[in-house]
Formats: sequence, C-alpha cells, structure tokens
Amino acid sequence: MQPRHLDLLRSVSAPTVSPDGATVVFALSRPDTAADAEVGQLWRVPADGSAPASLLTRGHRDGAPRFSPDGSLVAFLRAAPGAPAQLAVVAAGGGEPLVVTDRPRGVLSFDWSPDSRRLVLAARDPEPGRYGTVEGVGPAAEPPRRITTTRYKSNGLPGYAVDQRVQLFVVEVPDAGAEPVPAPAPSPGAPAPAGAAGAGGAARVPQAVRLTAGDVDCTHPRFTPDGTAVTFVAARHPGRDDDLRVGAHRVPLPAPGTGAGPGAAGLAEPEELLGPGADLAVREVLTTADGSVFVLAAPLGPTGRDVAGRSTVLHVLRDGAAHPLTDPATVDLGESGLEAAGGGAVLVQDRVRGALHLLRVDAAGDVERLTGGPVEVTGAAAAGGTVALAVRDAGTSGDVAVLGADGPRRLTDLSAPLRATGLVVPREVEVPARDGHPLHGWVLVPDTPAGAPRATLLLVHGGPFAQYTGSLFDEAQVLAGAGYAVVMGNPRGSAGYGEAHARAIAGAMGTVDATDVLDLFDGACREHGLEAQRVGVLGGSYGGYLTAWTIAHDHRFAAAVVERGYLDAELFVGTSDIGTYFTEQYFGPDPAVQRARSPQSVAHLTRTPTLVVHSEDDLRCPLSQAERYFLALRRAGVESEVLLFPGEDHELTRSGRPRHRLQRFEAVLEWWRRHLPLD
Repeated sequence: MQPRHLDLLRSVSAPTVSPDGATVVFALSRPDTAADAEVGQLWRVPADGSAPASLLTRGHRDGAPRFSPDGSLVAFLRAAPGAPAQLAVVAAGGGEPLVVTDRPRGVLSFDWSPDSRRLVLAARDPEPGRYGTVEGVGPAAEPPRRITTTRYKSNGLPGYAVDQRVQLFVVEVPDAGAEPVPAPAPSPGAPAPAGAAGAGGAARVPQAVRLTAGDVDCTHPRFTPDGTAVTFVAARHPGRDDDLRVGAHRVPLPAPGTGAGPGAAGLAEPEELLGPGADLAVREVLTTADGSVFVLAAPLGPTGRDVAGRSTVLHVLRDGAAHPLTDPATVDLGESGLEAAGGGAVLVQDRVRGALHLLRVDAAGDVERLTGGPVEVTGAAAAGGTVALAVRDAGTSGDVAVLGADGPRRLTDLSAPLRATGLVVPREVEVPARDGHPLHGWVLVPDTPAGAPRATLLLVHGGPFAQYTGSLFDEAQVLAGAGYAVVMGNPRGSAGYGEAHARAIAGAMGTVDATDVLDLFDGACREHGLEAQRVGVLGGSYGGYLTAWTIAHDHRFAAAVVERGYLDAELFVGTSDIGTYFTEQYFGPDPAVQRARSPQSVAHLTRTPTLVVHSEDDLRCPLSQAERYFLALRRAGVESEVLLFPGEDHELTRSGRPRHRLQRFEAVLEWWRRHLPLD
C-alpha cells in the first residue's frame, strides 16, 4: 500500500437487519482526497447472499442506519458538505430520503420507538446566542463564559462542552410516502415558521419535543419495549466533577402530539436506575423485550476514579443494583456496542489478543462465544433469525457478513481493490519479556529486491488501554509498502489479555511497558531475521509518550517520530480534556514521580533525530505538549522538526481531512528515507 491508495480504504458501520431477517443495510464510508472529505452512502444486500450489495442512498455522508421495527423505513444520519449530521428516514425499498431534524449542532445518535412512529435523538443544544444561533453574531462577539466545572471541553468538539450540552428530543416520523408540504415563503416582518428547515419553500421538518435539560450530557438514548419511556446515560449525581461515575436513567415520554416543546419547562424528572453507591462508568443501557435491563459499565472502585486498565463489564439490573454477567479478569467489552439478540439476550464484543469476538449473553449470565480467530467484529445486529456483522481482518478494512453454522459468511468484498495494490500479511509473534511475561504482536515483512528488508521500524500504539490487531492497518501497510519491516504489539497496559495485564502499569506507566516494547522488538527481530541495527521507532498519543521516553534512554534508533504525544505530565493537568484524572491514574498522585516519568524532564538526554507531529486543535494532548518538547529537543542539540496540522484534532490519522492524512504519510516517509534510507 502506498499513500496514494488512501482513497481505497473502505469502512463499514454496524449493520442493521430487516425484521424478517432478509435484508442487511450498512453504511460504507471512505476518504476522498479530491473532495477532501470522508464520504459515504447506505447500501443494502440480501442476507442470503443471492445478489451483490446495491446503493440505497446517494448522500455526501450517510451513516448509522437502523431499520424501523415494522421494516418500512430506515433511519440514518445524513451530513451535507460542511454541515453537521441530521436525522433522516428513507423507505426500505428506496426513494427520496426525508430529513426530519435541523439541529444547529447536528444529531449524535438515535433510536426507533417500538411502534415505528417516533424517533428519539441525542443532540447538542447550544445556549441561545452561541455557535451561530443568532445571525451575525460570530464567536468573537459572544459573551464570556462562566466556567464552574473542571470538565468543560472535549477533543473533537468545536467550542466548549458546557454551553452545548447533549440533550434528548423526540420527533414524530413523517409519512415517507406523502406529498411534501413546503414551508411558507417569508413575509416582511413575520417570524420564520416553527420547524422550517429554510426559507423559499424548503421542506419542513417535524418539531422536536425536548425530554431532558440541565448542565449534563444525556447520551445513548434507547426506547423501552413498551414505548412509554427512554433510557439514557448521564452523570447527574452530586460530585460528578470529582469522580468518573456515570449512571443509567429512564425518562417517561409525553403522549404523541403533546410534550414540553423546545423549551425546558414542564419536563419529567428522570429516574436513576442504579442504586446509591454504584461505582460504575456506564456506557450503554438497553431494555430487552422480556423486561431485562442490561448495562455496559466499567467498575471504578470506591473512589469512583480508578479507571486505569479497567475492563468494561456487562451487567443486568435487579432491584436497583447492577449484577455482573461477564468476568472482568478475562473478558473486556471496552469497544463493544449493545444490541438485542432476541430471547432476552444481548450481543456484545470481547477484546481478545488483537481480535474482537462476538458474544451472546443472557440475563442469567450464560455466555456463548459466536466468533473466534483473528477477526474483529466491529458491529452486529440481529433480527428475523439473521445475525449480521461488520468485520475486519488482515485482508479487509471492513466487510459485512452474516453468522452461519461455520462462522461468519461474507456478503461483501470491499477491500479487493486495496489488496490488488499489494498488502503485506502480518505474521503473529509471541516472545517472553525479560521477566518471563508473554508478549504478543505482529511483524510485517515486505518482499524487497534485496531479500530481507534493510531497516526495521518499531510501532507503538496509543491508549495505553488499547490494542493493536492483526487486521488491515493503513499505518503499518504504508510503512511496509515503502520497504520497511514493521514490528507492533501489545505491551503490558494494553487491552485484550486480561485485566491483570492491562492494570500492570496503573500508577507505573513508563516501567514494564517501556521494557516490554523493546523486548518484543528484539524477540521479533531474532525470530524473523529482521535488521536489528538499522532501526527506527514511532508512535502516537501514549505511543508518542513511549517513543519519547524510549529514545531518551535507548540510543539505538536512527530516528523517531513522536506524534500527538503525551509528553509533559505537569502541563497536561488542567489543559487536556482528560487532564483531571489521567496523569494520577497512570503515574500515581506524587508530583515528583509525575515529573520524573515525563518525557519533558528527560528530553535533554535524547540524541535521536526526532520528527514531532501534532494537530493544532488537539485537546486530548494539547499543542503545548509538542511545543515544549520540541523546544527541549532543540536546546539539547537534537536534530528535530515539528510538523503541525491546522484544523485537526487528536484523531488526524483516523478521521482527519484526507489531504492532511495523505500529506502526513508523505512527510513521515520522507523522514524515514532521510534518516533510515533503504538504498
């Protein structure tokens, strides 16, 4: 794979299945460098594989499809160029979609009512006068913000979280087959009609009825099976500024055609589903048809802040208490969705040794593993006897499959054009750490005219509570496509190997994890005959931290790339969107230890030429992390450069502008050609 092949990457959303189980709908998305945007549409495919997938919509960026319970409609999120995503519906058989919201900051997520008549949605609700809600009032003309919480921003969110909280709304679903009713043209001196999407005859959208209000984010709404209430996730408890607890709640719905309207007066008070003292960070809540209430949540310990390396656990609620159904020591549902599987059970995904396996779990705690092997199930849905999956592996960045008696059966082959460019198949490697702990990872060894590659790169993942997988990874493929061997793996602190492996660096980051990546690298080079003298190292976020820490203590590397790095622990506190807890969780509470383990404090020991890559709008690892580190390298006489991307945040390599992603690949390869040439 070469950088120019970026446009061939194909990703798929979690699929949705028609109630009769006959049709699977999914969103396919891809970077488009010509449009300089991520684009995507909805596709449908027969579940029996009798016909190839075909287009259902033709929007600029359509995603997150979900069949209505009666099977007549598909709701989805549609984003026009330069605009936030709005909720839309389209007839299941195809046709012109109807946009049913005009939220100023777009729609984040939604769910169908059981009778298919209403949709509940989560959307940011800006304060009056902010974020363009008043024509002619730009950001510089807005009044000052009074901040009373220490958590007031979020990476990837333009502006501030405190004045655009996520709230829940419900809308009536219009008749998709009815003749459109145009909005009246404006009259001089008359206010714009309520619910109008625009002037000059633009189609109206239904009026959204508010369900929640207040200075908290209310997310992941789900209808209850009887359609009378909505469950959601929020941190509504006193003291939420001082802990990481998040609760599960339920709010009753107004009858159709009634409600509190767009204002906050007259709203029903949400009910807390968890009893007092629940030390959980809830991610999702779902009520199945038999009345069982399932909750995905990570235990936080009695302080409510003990988050480092904690496995996400599936719980069932009984008598106001959460009862665990999965074992956090061996099962981690940290990247999982939560979908009904029928029969009072749910579908979840378990992180296992660089894979994501699909599990079916019922309220009694019976766990059935539905998939295995080196496959990532990134989304799933079940209906009418069909279980549909979104999958990734070494040969695809995303495909759709259905679960059969022998495992997943592919309905698509979306990465065939990318494979035709020449991909390197990852080889698994397992070697012991210096203390005997098993280390697992992959090596990519490209074919070269000279035989074995003449240089090897060590790639370090972010997180740290994340995992590399054996699936198609554009970063590793581009490096291998340029002729470099690549070693990548999951040191202690990573997900997928049990909670003890993940929590080994709680309060101790930069210790065994730092030696683990080097032990894995050395072992992989020995086992696969890789070049171990001409070597480089690179990583992003936590991987940027570990790269910077490593090159200050080990001078074997010809060059390094430190990207969006966590580099200055002291400065991180109070500037990062996770700065209220991350440093103390992974370094401990002692400021002296925090400073001692910070790459900033040892940057003067570095001798390795270093390219520092950062995004100007990064709020996870703010730009100041890179700026101070770069200055320290220069003052130490280290050959170094900084590459800054305007308008990008912490997610540049995953969801940044395609042209910036392409330019980043080209800059990184140029750095390696300069400092680690292959000829």
